[in-house]
Amino acid sequence: MLNLLAVADDPWRWEPHPEVWFLIGAIIMLGVWATRIGPRVLPPGTPVATTKQKWSFVVATLLLYAVADWPVHDIAEEHLYLVHMIQHMVITLIAPPLFLLAMPVWLARLIILDGGWGSRLIRKLSHPVVAAVIFNALAAITHWSGMVQLSFDSGMFHYSLHLVLFVSALLMWLPVVSPLPELRLSPPGQMLYLFLNSVIPTIPAAWLTFAEGTVYKHYDNGYELWGISVVSDQQAAGVIMKIVGGFYLWGIILVKFYRYTASIRDDEQRLRPAAGR
Repeated sequence: MLNLLAVADDPWRWEPHPEVWFLIGAIIMLGVWATRIGPRVLPPGTPVATTKQKWSFVVATLLLYAVADWPVHDIAEEHLYLVHMIQHMVITLIAPPLFLLAMPVWLARLIILDGGWGSRLIRKLSHPVVAAVIFNALAAITHWSGMVQLSFDSGMFHYSLHLVLFVSALLMWLPVVSPLPELRLSPPGQMLYLFLNSVIPTIPAAWLTFAEGTVYKHYDNGYELWGISVVSDQQAAGVIMKIVGGFYLWGIILVKFYRYTASIRDDEQRLRPAAGR
């Protein structure tokens, strides 16, 4: 009871999250390591990474840090489930593909194609069916009320769960934006794959949106941040998961469809002069 009163009296109190600092520091060190090892394995004069890859890495790292540390982490965990949902969107749908886009081909081949057990495991887990099942199963489990409560009760469990979600999202995105072409699906396959991954989350989203009463009890602590009620909060979270997440993936599908049809038209135009001769 005293803890709840403290939360209500000072919802913006600063909380250190060293586990987040450690993770972000490890990611930055991996980037630094890549800049050091790259010149040793690449031909002289070959850039370690393109400008686009560097910016993708910076943006992904900043986004991951922003949603994982104070104050977003604390608001998502203690006050608003809709912020928790936005946090999960970044962790699973935005940051992972940016990190994959940031990875140079030479680094991906060094990590994935080294022939060891690690590379074999990555190849098996990144198979489209396996990756989609793991990702969507974890996404569904994390919205179970018991799992949400356990995350609230144990900070270490919450951190570990986010880490597992992030890794599963990397595997899920590999068939779409893998640095290695041989691990990517064909453009039509990518569009179908993303569409299926956008459909499954509508089940827990609909459950949240249309549920009667409070789904996650620990958010009902008597304090309404920004005047948002508990029921309105969980309904907004369901809408974010269903509509925002869905439109985000459908937007990527539309871009891929446009590029795919444009490439087909370009191929047809190149073949027409040859056919006329």
